[in-house]
Amino acid sequence: MTTLMLTEDETMLRDSARGFLDDAAPVKNLRENRDAGRPFDTGLWKEMAQMGWAGVLVSEEAGGSDMGHRAAGILAGEMGQTLVASPFISSAVIAATALRNAASDRLSGIADGSTLYALAIDEGAKFGPARTAMTASRSGNAFKLSGRKVFVADGSSADRVLVLARTGGSAGEAEGLTLFDLDAGRAGISRDRKDMVDSRDFAQIDFDGVDATGDDVVGEVDGGMAAVARALNAGQAALSAELTGLSAGAFAMTAGYLKERKQFGVIIGTFQALQHRAAHMWSEIEVTASAIANAGRVLDETPDESDLAVSVAKARATKTAKLAVSEGVQMHGGIGMTDEFDMGFFMKRARVGAEWLGDYGYHAARVARARGF
Repeated sequence: MTTLMLTEDETMLRDSARGFLDDAAPVKNLRENRDAGRPFDTGLWKEMAQMGWAGVLVSEEAGGSDMGHRAAGILAGEMGQTLVASPFISSAVIAATALRNAASDRLSGIADGSTLYALAIDEGAKFGPARTAMTASRSGNAFKLSGRKVFVADGSSADRVLVLARTGGSAGEAEGLTLFDLDAGRAGISRDRKDMVDSRDFAQIDFDGVDATGDDVVGEVDGGMAAVARALNAGQAALSAELTGLSAGAFAMTAGYLKERKQFGVIIGTFQALQHRAAHMWSEIEVTASAIANAGRVLDETPDESDLAVSVAKARATKTAKLAVSEGVQMHGGIGMTDEFDMGFFMKRARVGAEWLGDYGYHAARVARARGF
């Protein structure tokens, strides 16, 4: 039976992460990054890597700490509470998981934080890996990649790009897809950073006849979904944990405001209607946190059976984050909508996180299929 309780080591990890991030990365850091036009603080990322966070899913033989997916979720959740911007999910979670079994010799750079990865998979407005149409046509014993990827998280910052392209079949088919690991500076690759509401790094990447060889293939040719499926589950679970941490951060800010704000000389937190709404938020966050814990445990113990647990976590985390930030803005009144107040940053990140790696509808449908509906 899967336990949802934290182990002693996980409790220490959570407490140490919270202590570090409260001091080194409060919410004001996101504002500073935005105003300076930088996607994340490279100095902060270096410190996180030195603490072993970048290698959380990398084996000790490859220089990592190998703490597992539950630990990755704990770290992501703590980052979510103060809206820490970093390439953690893209590089330390998704790329590390994709490369761990297929190309373990490339993991050392991820573990020490010196090599940043991005996953280029989306081509349209909605997440759908099987709908990939970008071509990787054979050229002798090599390939030429042509097409466009959008909504690539950390796309303009990454040193390397994992890109899913079609070597066979047609758009909509899971077969015939191949995953490539390419240097982001390779000839024919052009990157255009897009300004997102959450002030993070997302990019459009164009591939114009990019040369690739068999050495660039992750896993097997035409078998890219096998290589990328587990990595996507890992990323979705970590993003769900971040969104749940975000919900907790927004709730804490709202609860603090309810205890301080007076209306007609009365603390508004004494109003029963607001107490009920706050209690509802807290309850939803706690239930979602259990789904997050379960997803991490399943990924660690039976990763090939993790689709249902991960999609339950992502669907719940998306819905809970929407509730937490909407209620937070409403209970703060007019100031909740101003740029000078931090609540808006929580709402913006929740909106982007809801779409990245599959929205509520995508994951609710996957849950329904897994349950036979």
